[in-house]
Amino acid sequence: MLTVDNLHVGYNPGLHILRGVNIMAPTGRATAVLGANGVGKSTLLKAVFGMLKPAQGRIMLDNAEITGTLPHRMIDLGIAYGPQQPGIFSEMSVEENVALGGWRFRRDSRRIRAKLEQNYMRFPMLKERRTNPAGVLSGGQRRMVELARVLMSDPRYLLIDEPSAGVAPIAADGVYATLKSLRDEGVGIVLVDQDITRALSIADYVYIIDLGQNRREGTPTQLGDIVSAFWSG
Repeated sequence: MLTVDNLHVGYNPGLHILRGVNIMAPTGRATAVLGANGVGKSTLLKAVFGMLKPAQGRIMLDNAEITGTLPHRMIDLGIAYGPQQPGIFSEMSVEENVALGGWRFRRDSRRIRAKLEQNYMRFPMLKERRTNPAGVLSGGQRRMVELARVLMSDPRYLLIDEPSAGVAPIAADGVYATLKSLRDEGVGIVLVDQDITRALSIADYVYIIDLGQNRREGTPTQLGDIVSAFWSG
């Protein structure tokens, strides 16, 4: 279980974007965090991954507190992060970009190759283009490279920010199919997105935050009408 307890965090001292947010995300489940632009969804993921230091509150992994753990240590704990804007190295090949996700075991060439092949099974298009410069890829293909790279470390949890941002609809379908498959394999998915329909299609539990605080929570079935009313109003 990944737990966020009474989280207060922001980018400037004394100015908190999130003010008392609480989230519980089990492994093998997709937990969606929804809300309008600017309410702190991305801030939540950055705080969990150690990119922002909370002013108050705790982040727990199972029974251990991991608040403020640095990002590279989070990877060691089995937590991976896919940012909204994929960090692709344009001049490097697709395979070189993906292989960077195995930096911790970079001297184990057999393991690197095995993880690459596993990701090529998830994303056949990447295998076809493995020698191409990553800079020529479309937005959806870049998102696939980002996902493949973070999955090189076999995370227990995947924090993913706006997976369909800048991605064509058909490519977004593929990205969400991959997230669903990962969930079914036992990975805990913590997802923030503006694509409400797709997010609800894979989510097991949903949190809605507004003005930096929890507003509603429940299963997609419980919140279906509430979510529609919340966004239309």
